[in-house]
Amino acid sequence: MDDLLLGISTGTVDWSRAQFALTAIYHWLFVPLTLGLALIMGIMETCYYRTGKTFWKDASRFWQKLFGINFAMGVATGIILEFEFGTNWSNYSWLVGDIFGAPLAVEGIVAFFLEATFVGVMFFGWEKVSRGFHLAATWLTGLGATISAWWILVANAWMQYPVGQAFNPDTMRNEMTSFAEVALSPFAIDKFFHTVISAWVIGAIFTVAVSCYLMFKKHRDDRQADNDRRLAVQSMRIASVVGLVASLLAIHTGDSSAYMVAKAQPMKLAAMEALYDGGHGEGLTVVAAVNPFTQPDYASGEEPAMKLAMPKMLSFLATRDMDGYVPGINDIIKGGYTMPDGTTAVPLKEKMERGRLAIAALSGYREAKEAEDEAAAATHRKTLDENMKYFGYGYISEAEQIVPFIPVCFWAFRVMVGLGTLFLLFFAVSTFLSYKKDITKMRWLHIAGMALLPLGYLASEAGWVVAEFGRQPWTIQDMLPTWVAVSDVSAGSVMLTFFIFLALFTLLLAVEISIMCKAVKKGPEYSSNE
Repeated sequence: MDDLLLGISTGTVDWSRAQFALTAIYHWLFVPLTLGLALIMGIMETCYYRTGKTFWKDASRFWQKLFGINFAMGVATGIILEFEFGTNWSNYSWLVGDIFGAPLAVEGIVAFFLEATFVGVMFFGWEKVSRGFHLAATWLTGLGATISAWWILVANAWMQYPVGQAFNPDTMRNEMTSFAEVALSPFAIDKFFHTVISAWVIGAIFTVAVSCYLMFKKHRDDRQADNDRRLAVQSMRIASVVGLVASLLAIHTGDSSAYMVAKAQPMKLAAMEALYDGGHGEGLTVVAAVNPFTQPDYASGEEPAMKLAMPKMLSFLATRDMDGYVPGINDIIKGGYTMPDGTTAVPLKEKMERGRLAIAALSGYREAKEAEDEAAAATHRKTLDENMKYFGYGYISEAEQIVPFIPVCFWAFRVMVGLGTLFLLFFAVSTFLSYKKDITKMRWLHIAGMALLPLGYLASEAGWVVAEFGRQPWTIQDMLPTWVAVSDVSAGSVMLTFFIFLALFTLLLAVEISIMCKAVKKGPEYSSNE
């Protein structure tokens, strides 16, 4: 596979990564709100179906309108994201397209069509179908969006925990051996639940923020003011309960995800914790003086200054044992420690050597096949199979290449966890107040609710930064580094399209915010005073 590297510059790799990150970050601004609002509007229309009160119908239509604005923008950025696998990451697509493409195909054929079919009924079928059918259409729209997320997250999880596949040296492709293993891997299940539940938190935060605005703003018409406040109070009650439950569930799913990361991606966990030299009974770092702009001298083994940690909690989270062993960055490089499955960790140097053996064996196998020397081909094939597990390490030339940028992983993780804790506390307070007190005059609560909106998106993006940045340099964990996965295109071409996409996505975001703000400012349309 050495030919994959020919003509590919460092600039091409960096700009391709930057462009994909840009697209993913913008796309993720829209997706969590789609998933979160789908739950909120489904609950509200269920209230309409059960009570028959047009107040709930008006509330449902208001939140569905905001859902629709966001939904359209999410589709546009998602399509571009999938095309980039072919334009900027063609070597990756060629190598694993048989596996990676399967969940994306299912997502497009099944989930997206389900979503797209019923979203039309939801928006335009109010007076054309029965209340029960319309309610089903609303929930099926949300279900379609959630199933779409499932298959996309299956594809992403496979990149971080590749299972159910085998490399075929005759086709030079990784081929799927078990669709069930790919679709139901523990990494995919944990990632799906944590991601969707975090999206419910975003939907709850958005609903609370808009509800707080409706109570906070000045109204010219007393009747409109009363209706807006009533809708805002009811919406805030629902959103606060959803947010509280989702925040509690996110803690559980986050813990499960961290446990999987500890087993499958120990380097990511070490970077998240700025853990240079590990050991037994490791503490969970709350905060430390990690310079956010430079890679620390982890090789020295000196832990970050001003470190505040919860004793033994990292060992418990990673191993379910307070005295369990957690490897640090230097330990992973040196190897020799006992891993969760009972085997001994292979040193990086040996992985690199065995990876080069695998690459050479692949080249020798193909040459022997062309020469019709079956005996030599069998010998090379045996060597390849014995060392295939370390194939990706054959492209690593120094230890620094397998260590992600620690400051980004460290601080992004703390932003996510810190803000998640803040959301949990806020939802607990807002749930109590919205059910026990008159919140229409609580200006401090309104301001706090509106201020949470940008923080919600910051926490959501920080979570994805940890997940994706922490697995560098791997496009596929331990199998394919980024500089091997990238397309053989000029850095200038990718750089040009980066800035085009930056302008386009920024314009789309500005348009969405403008339309959304106008819709919120206009407020709901009421058909009765019930």
